[in-house]
Amino acid sequence: MREPTAAWHPGPVNALDTLITDWLTLPDVAEQLDVEVSRVRRLIEEGKLVAVRRGDPVVRMVPSLFVLDGTITPHLAGTITVLRDGGFSDEELLTWLFEEDESLPGRPIDHLRRGQRGEVRRRALALAL
Repeated sequence: MREPTAAWHPGPVNALDTLITDWLTLPDVAEQLDVEVSRVRRLIEEGKLVAVRRGDPVVRMVPSLFVLDGTITPHLAGTITVLRDGGFSDEELLTWLFEEDESLPGRPIDHLRRGQRGEVRRRALALAL
């Protein structure tokens, strides 16, 4: 696990419930992407999506903002790779993507959904060093 930096550190894991209010089950993701659930599992294994276990009963879920108009949010996979390569856990990278960043301004996930990866990727690379 990565050592937190002075510039950024994740909140508690339960902070995900505050930061991310809309989640999709894997079958819901499959329906939105128009693929089989097995393909969604492969996308998670390949690092193109992130799923965490949550809910009652506990199932793997993906933030709904990771899907945009029937596709995976642009530049999400590359950003996930940069953060994982920098030692971020799935919970840490989800927290980072969904936390407000005054210097952007806004949340990194919102910038990615608008196709604006430049600043998001620069900040992710800086954190990963």
